[in-house]
Amino acid sequence: MKDKMKLNPGRKRGLVGWLLNAPYLAYSLIFFLIPLIWAAWLSVMDWNLMSKDRTFVGLDNFKALFSDTRVQAAFVNSFRYLLPIVILCFLGGLVIALLVSKLPDKIKGFIAVLFFIPYLTSGVATSVVVKYFFNYNSVFNEFLREHFNLNVNWLTDEKFAFWVMVFIVVWKMSGYYALFILSGIESIDVEVNEAAALDGSCGLHKLIHVTLPMIMPTLTTVIVLATGLAFGIYTEPYLLTGGGPNLSTTSWQLEIYNASFTRFESGYGAAMAIASAIQIFITLRIINFITDRLNRKFGY
Repeated sequence: MKDKMKLNPGRKRGLVGWLLNAPYLAYSLIFFLIPLIWAAWLSVMDWNLMSKDRTFVGLDNFKALFSDTRVQAAFVNSFRYLLPIVILCFLGGLVIALLVSKLPDKIKGFIAVLFFIPYLTSGVATSVVVKYFFNYNSVFNEFLREHFNLNVNWLTDEKFAFWVMVFIVVWKMSGYYALFILSGIESIDVEVNEAAALDGSCGLHKLIHVTLPMIMPTLTTVIVLATGLAFGIYTEPYLLTGGGPNLSTTSWQLEIYNASFTRFESGYGAAMAIASAIQIFITLRIINFITDRLNRKFGY
């Protein structure tokens, strides 16, 4: 009788698994699924979140996206941010990781933490410092004018303002991604490096043909994370340029905020957020397809 009342081992393991996953499932339900359903409902409404009057507009909010110059700029800028941020964060993280990996073990961890500090710095604080640094009357700009006769409008010129945004993000995140790459480099077996040295592989040849293929899954993680970062830019353009000049630095997040909480077009802002999510999903699927093929090529 007691044996019948006892749970069989397989069912018991399944129950334990559900129990351990319950906090994450609850978190996903509260912070992802419910907001997603709410956003889908809000996207077909004309509502400012405060008035009692709500009007069902169907797909009108989505149709309006195609003729909105701000949305078009956010869409294009997402890809403009994507390429330099992913490439520069990847290269910056790789260079830092390679340099740190050559250091003695006693100071390696300390130096790695120093490169990680910019990631911990508040985006607001960083943006304020950058704003004063590139201000027209700043010491830096006065130095350029006096010694090189250069008068650069860093935050009001379209070309320079965009690259200032990219510079801030790359400076802030390269050290963070370097820790991923460093962990991958450190995980390479010593025998592999010794075999490469015996075969005469060193320097750039070893990096391309031995090191990078051995840490391909780690590089894939870095690329995917940097892609998500490029699509999530908000603080820097909001504080430094407001999306200007001429919408050259605007982003999805900035336009969603302006639509929802500045112009109080919350339904339109929700439609914008869904359109942004679709763009991010498609882009990540393309990147995953490419990286999966590379991983299979190197045996992962």
